[in-house]
Amino acid sequence: MSKVERLYHLHNILNQRRTPISRQDLMERLECSQATLYRLVNELRDFLGAPIEQDPETRAYYYDRSYEQPFELPGIWISPAELQALLTARQVLSNVQPGLLEGELESLQGRITSLLRQRGVEAIGDEPRIHIQNVAGRAVPAHMFQDVLAALIQRRRLRIRYHGRRRDQESERVISPQRLTQHRNSWYLDAWCHRAEGLRSFALERIREQALLDEEAVEVPAGELSEHFDQSYGIFSGPAEHTAELRFSPEMARWVSEEVWHPHQGGEFEPDGSWLLRVPFGSARELTMDILRYGAEVEVLAPDFLRQAVAAEALRAAELYQP
Repeated sequence: MSKVERLYHLHNILNQRRTPISRQDLMERLECSQATLYRLVNELRDFLGAPIEQDPETRAYYYDRSYEQPFELPGIWISPAELQALLTARQVLSNVQPGLLEGELESLQGRITSLLRQRGVEAIGDEPRIHIQNVAGRAVPAHMFQDVLAALIQRRRLRIRYHGRRRDQESERVISPQRLTQHRNSWYLDAWCHRAEGLRSFALERIREQALLDEEAVEVPAGELSEHFDQSYGIFSGPAEHTAELRFSPEMARWVSEEVWHPHQGGEFEPDGSWLLRVPFGSARELTMDILRYGAEVEVLAPDFLRQAVAAEALRAAELYQP
């Protein structure tokens, strides 16, 4: 443990306690000798201004809490665990949305890098050790991302021109943004659509034009948002009216049994080692595609319409490879 880490740790110990702590306890928790402890106490008290006092009888240490303002270490003092979190945060920032780090986020990322180097955690020229792959993600123009964020934060409406994939048609709508969702490396805007008079989810990359309006956004309660968007499987919204029962082969079960398909899923091993997974869903589209990824390693047991849909898609794929 370095000197900076010990000083930070000593401050945390004294700051969190309401009773004095003995020298021996401090030496054990700081993993240091008595001489080192004295040097740390003196530096924290004399140079950094910490209100360290000693009990006259036991000589145990404590913070004097008679001051109006609680003592805080000057400047930016962060623990090793917080430094680790900063490293992760910096890498995540650089992967949030390609091309977005042109303004405030880029500046913030630079500050994190500077702080890490000041603390000796990262040397200049170091290669990033955290790599995040945005596989199959769909890019969103930076200016659109900024407009959407502005509407969310300022609670204003957006006028959009939207191209829906399913019908291959464009439409103009006024929406009240509620929340931004990233699903499988793509971004979706959950919003109240004033044209449809209901909640809808819009893929950001399908928005052709957007304009920030002065009108206040309609607020939808969090519980209503969750009930509409979060109960069913995947990104397709609506109530979870069905439960899929999927049986995975013993070999595939070693992977799937540790996967989270849905927050309210259920699962159990069968005697032969197969994994029986139960998943709530509304629309079968996304679930069907995910089931097909596992080929013959999974069988749909219920409901019948999902079993038939998966079988039909599998037959259509097989026909492409007929001689």
